[in-house]
Amino acid sequence: MDGPGVFRGEPPAGGREEEPVVNRIRRTGALACAGAVVFGGLAVALGTQADAQQTPIDQLLSQPLAGGSALGKVQSRLAEVAAHNGLPTDQLRQILATDKTAWLDADSKLFFREPGLTAAQKAPEASPRWARTAVAAAAGPAFELHSKPGSNRVIYLDFDGHTITGTAWNASKGVDPVNVSAYDTDGDPANFSTAEQDVVHEVWARVAEDYASFDVDVTTQEPAQSAIDRSGASDEQYGTRVLIDPDTWYQSGCGCGGVAYVGVYDSTSQHDYYQPALVFTKGVGTGAKNLAEAASHEAGHNVGLSHDGTSTVGYYQGHGAWAPIMGVGYYRGISQWSKGEYADANNKEDDYAVVGSHGLALRADEAGDTVGDAAALTVGTPASGVIAAENDTDVYRVDVSAAGNYTATASSAPSGGNLDIKLDLLDSSGAVVASNDPASGQSDAGTPTGLGASVSGSLQPGTYYLRIDNVGYGDPLNTGYSTYGSRGAYTLGVSPS
Repeated sequence: MDGPGVFRGEPPAGGREEEPVVNRIRRTGALACAGAVVFGGLAVALGTQADAQQTPIDQLLSQPLAGGSALGKVQSRLAEVAAHNGLPTDQLRQILATDKTAWLDADSKLFFREPGLTAAQKAPEASPRWARTAVAAAAGPAFELHSKPGSNRVIYLDFDGHTITGTAWNASKGVDPVNVSAYDTDGDPANFSTAEQDVVHEVWARVAEDYASFDVDVTTQEPAQSAIDRSGASDEQYGTRVLIDPDTWYQSGCGCGGVAYVGVYDSTSQHDYYQPALVFTKGVGTGAKNLAEAASHEAGHNVGLSHDGTSTVGYYQGHGAWAPIMGVGYYRGISQWSKGEYADANNKEDDYAVVGSHGLALRADEAGDTVGDAAALTVGTPASGVIAAENDTDVYRVDVSAAGNYTATASSAPSGGNLDIKLDLLDSSGAVVASNDPASGQSDAGTPTGLGASVSGSLQPGTYYLRIDNVGYGDPLNTGYSTYGSRGAYTLGVSPS
């Protein structure tokens, strides 16, 4: 937005009274003696006036510009532009110089335009059956999903259309308002079929898993606008809207898969102006895997993250079954947050630390880390939890009343699991009596394998413990990944076998 103009004062109208000659002679002498001071003061005054007349940061650009072009325009004021975006100067310079999808808007705010996919890459796969009946508008269970109800932070996945008004997106396109249509795959936008609801559910499940480590409610139920917008530093309830957009009002001009501003999630001023993050079905397709990867990625920009690439590509597509969320996760079964541990990584930022600095703290631990503070687990009654920190372990106490064969099973999230589990069975003294950590992989791009674990044994009556630990697989420099991003939700149960 254009800031206020800078105005200079005008001299008063009319002349001034003539000084007596003697006074002018005396003043001339004084000026001659003090000439250095006068001219020095004049230089300072002119310098101050020049500073006051500098173009405001939010008026440096007349239109949005991509990477290198933007950098050329703001180079002389780069430190100020970086501060305007909450970034170190060197980081902003690198982003603009190397990432072709990075843009500065007319206000010098950083945003990303993600490339669109090919027709083959956009081809959707059917989501697991979940919905029972078609619904009119956004009603019913698919639009009442919450990952952490009661949290003061929210990521709202908006599938039912939205009116965008008074935002940077409107300003950049010169259109206000914009009425975005509801997600639709069958030509009936007024209703959501069971297949469409299945997609909504799967997208929510995948995004909820990506953000499971954080104290945030990923939801498909529209919150009050006050729960998304942030009115000031004292407002502790805020978030972002990720709008699933099937229309062409923006996408036709960029051919992109999504757009989002960087580091605006916790902004204390103009928060709503840089909303929402947009995912374009015409750019990524209508399938759940692609929509979820794009939604997590765009929300990731909102919470301060930039792209994970290499020295030669802007987006790293991963290796083996693994990819970074802020790279390209469409083609790998396991996508996780990253700190650039793969070969030739160009972005070493600690994703969890950056996200934490933009309003999303790690969620509290549910179970103890040792046998001394283990949570209770009853045979036949499953428990659920989240591994939120890299060094977290969750320990459960199981009291076996009857001798027999028992099997304990720990499962990662059924859709888009991030947590790779090692499961240990401990005896009453805390010694390991059985352990399991299967090799991970994928059966296809949407289905990871080997993330869960199970142990079995013939047990006598007594007290035992089950310990869930997050693990990596192989070498991150080759085809594996470390424990860093291996965090997420799990379920754990034990039963006679």
